[in-house]
Amino acid sequence: MGYPTKVQLICRKESQQWYINLPKPVADAMDFVKGEVVEWTIEDRQHLVLKRRVVPSLPVARKRPSR
Repeated sequence: MGYPTKVQLICRKESQQWYINLPKPVADAMDFVKGEVVEWTIEDRQHLVLKRRVVPSLPVARKRPSR
């Protein structure tokens, strides 16, 4: 399932800033953290790829001792 998202434009006196918000379910699934740096890559006019500069390691699953 995809997550439709609107592209927003903020117009200031001397500049424009474009925003694409990441839906919470997507951010949660990717384990993003506040302030994380990502990089956009344009594949073609239909595909914009978001890449992490640093990929966090997966948490190590702890085994519970059997009783």
